[in-house]
Amino acid sequence: MEAAGGRPALRLLCPKRSLLSPPSPSPLRWLVGAPRVLPPFTVAAALRPLHGDRADPDLPREADEIGALLPRGFDIVGALLVGGEGSGADATRALELARALRERLFGERASHGMVGGCMDSATGEIRFVASENGGSEAVEGAEVLWEDEPGRLLWEKGCLLRCELPLKLPLYFPTDMSGIEERFSSLIESTAAKLRDPHVCFLLEGPTASPNESRRSIILHGDDLSSVSHLHHNASTKECSANIVSCSELFSAKRYNLSLTRENSDAIQITVLTNQSVSRSKAGTTPVVEYFPAPALASLRVINLKLDILCYSSKDFPVAAAVSELVIPGLAHQMSIVKKVIASEITQQPQLCPYHFIPPGLLIPVTALYDTRYGEIEEKQSELRRDLHIRLGLPLDRPLLRISNALTFGGSGKKEKSASRNGLSLLRDVHRELPSSGVSGGTMSLIDGSYEYYHYLHDGIDDNGWGCAYRSLQTIVSWYRLQQYSSVDVPSHREIQQILVDIGDKDPSFIGSREWIGAIELSFVLDKLLGASCKIINVRSGDELPEKCRELAMHFETQGTPVMIGGGVLAYTLLGVDYNEANGDCAFLILDPHYTGADDLKKIVNGGWCGWKKSVDSKGRSFFLKDKFYNLLLPQRPNMV
Repeated sequence: MEAAGGRPALRLLCPKRSLLSPPSPSPLRWLVGAPRVLPPFTVAAALRPLHGDRADPDLPREADEIGALLPRGFDIVGALLVGGEGSGADATRALELARALRERLFGERASHGMVGGCMDSATGEIRFVASENGGSEAVEGAEVLWEDEPGRLLWEKGCLLRCELPLKLPLYFPTDMSGIEERFSSLIESTAAKLRDPHVCFLLEGPTASPNESRRSIILHGDDLSSVSHLHHNASTKECSANIVSCSELFSAKRYNLSLTRENSDAIQITVLTNQSVSRSKAGTTPVVEYFPAPALASLRVINLKLDILCYSSKDFPVAAAVSELVIPGLAHQMSIVKKVIASEITQQPQLCPYHFIPPGLLIPVTALYDTRYGEIEEKQSELRRDLHIRLGLPLDRPLLRISNALTFGGSGKKEKSASRNGLSLLRDVHRELPSSGVSGGTMSLIDGSYEYYHYLHDGIDDNGWGCAYRSLQTIVSWYRLQQYSSVDVPSHREIQQILVDIGDKDPSFIGSREWIGAIELSFVLDKLLGASCKIINVRSGDELPEKCRELAMHFETQGTPVMIGGGVLAYTLLGVDYNEANGDCAFLILDPHYTGADDLKKIVNGGWCGWKKSVDSKGRSFFLKDKFYNLLLPQRPNMV
């Protein structure tokens, strides 16, 4: 991209804060773009180095790990030094490091433009140099542009392709296991080479907008991936030449909404097929079976591999070229990564499985390769996730890269409802479409993550008049579940009571009763059930609750968990505050568990069962009682990845 005067301009899709925070041991940031799809000198993401010292990163290790992390189609387009003197020498040094890393990743110099820059950590100002089309000469850049709608640029211009390939590979080796690593490496290499065999076919199927819609599909033969030699004929497949079959034609509509790419990701699904029945002999000849006796006793071990890759392609790119230039190299590269891991412990049979993620704050998908033998709490897996969090600039106090957070493909949109354990539906995140709070000039601080709405009469339990705190607790536990901090079921009223009896807080007669519970009891249950600690704020009167708005705003900004408010005989769940620090005006986002109707989102919102409440409304009515004390339970976010 060029600015006025012909000098290059740097366009950043990643937010400025992702370059500066959280703090990193290394001042270097690897800049990631998609030169095949996005304009030159466009940065979609920034990665942090993990290996080497501040001035000299370990490029071989960096290349190995970044190569496994980035889907094909994304590439290193530069580097940025944060802090320092901000001199031209710093920018040039960053450019040299980026070139060296990119060459190690792909074995050749980049043919696209590269940038090197330095960023003032105090002002956020960036100075950079750029080289055009892989050239060695660098010129000083003109300006830095921060994209207002970065996701739109990524997903209007490009799309994802996904290919899963399970393999069962027979590995023969001497009984004394000599040379087993070399034989395994040779087996992987020969398998990768067969992806371009003439008898290999690729079935490409586009995503659907609804379950009733048929997929658009096409079949490519491996003998000539530069053109489409055969079309699979069905109701949704068009007769067209290879030159005009682009990725966009496999999409039923323009479906590049960011919410879809995260929770229900749209991708062209690719299945690898092999025609084993085609004779390689001349027509009319008799098939021949050849026997090669083993020179010594041999053993057989079947190696199970699960390959799963993502690629990022221009939606206008021909599907044949996408398979040839992105998918096949991507599969071969993942095989080489798996080969290195398995060969070092071939006798232990690692169970490697790739998972794809788009964690909050990141616009592009990344792939993590996990060994699933020991589960996610195993120490090595925890260390691997922690390293990935550091590399991606993610917080270290929330599990964003666990298997349950992986992308799901083929859905038709985010679910508003989930199911409780008895099969009844539960509304989720009911506050999303609420109107404004009415606080002029306020700063809104909200719950961070998803929750389920539990209220009176849910699960067939008549708790009208006594179960509001139980329901608030259930909503809080659902938040911990949906953020993957715990897999325990949301407890029933009886199970909550049983916990309080088990820890000695209540007598056995409490079980099955209709006795109220409050903030203290909720903290005991959360500690016992989830190991979650809680902070409790005491307020002498409902009139004093607005004085706690600053503290509550800080809670939502740093912890992001739902808060239980208990006063008198009533309990509510607090989902956020809107606070004007200058004049003290504030509003509370209340989720009311006293609702007794059906799970009708419109009815709940219009009836005020989830909505913004002021301590005193425009008609002088108090929402919080003046003559009652209140306890606020602030559950804390666990420090874990």
